[in-house]
Amino acid sequence: MATQTLVQRHADASVTAPVPIEMLAGGTPTTPVILALDLGQRTGWAVRNRDGAIASGVHEFRPGRFEGGGMIWLRFRAWLQEIDETSGGVGVVVFEEVRRHAGTAASHAYGGYLAHLTAWAEANRIPYQGVPVGTIKRHIAGKGNADKQAVIEAVRKLGFCPIDDNEADALALLNWAIVHGMGAVR
Repeated sequence: MATQTLVQRHADASVTAPVPIEMLAGGTPTTPVILALDLGQRTGWAVRNRDGAIASGVHEFRPGRFEGGGMIWLRFRAWLQEIDETSGGVGVVVFEEVRRHAGTAASHAYGGYLAHLTAWAEANRIPYQGVPVGTIKRHIAGKGNADKQAVIEAVRKLGFCPIDDNEADALALLNWAIVHGMGAVR
């Protein structure tokens, strides 16, 4: 699992005066934790913590040689719980909503991840929302049918270094959620 963290400084930050953490990280200590997921065997993830710091990466959920098929779902749910605990409590989950899959196996796997994600979120009273792929691509790259490389490049322009398209998709989705005020107190 790879992790990349970005801390963004504001243009008016002074070197001589100490800068509050909310200025450095772009948030306030009460900012809700947002978890963005690109679901799959190689799940791309990005999380904005309460202090505004962003971490991201890719986590693989493949069954071991001598494991039953249900083990990936148990590991996925345990991983979600770990993210929730280490981030200080997830406030909202956004995930890439895929409406068309290249194959039957990919469709079945996505359905399994989605079922376990939504069940976990319901059990923990965490709001969740799917965002269509075209909406994410249009937001980050300017075109709803942008290719993977265009999304990766757009995310790099934001200052991140995604290791693959899964992490780039999660970061693009997180950016969409932040821009659209997901999890904001109303």
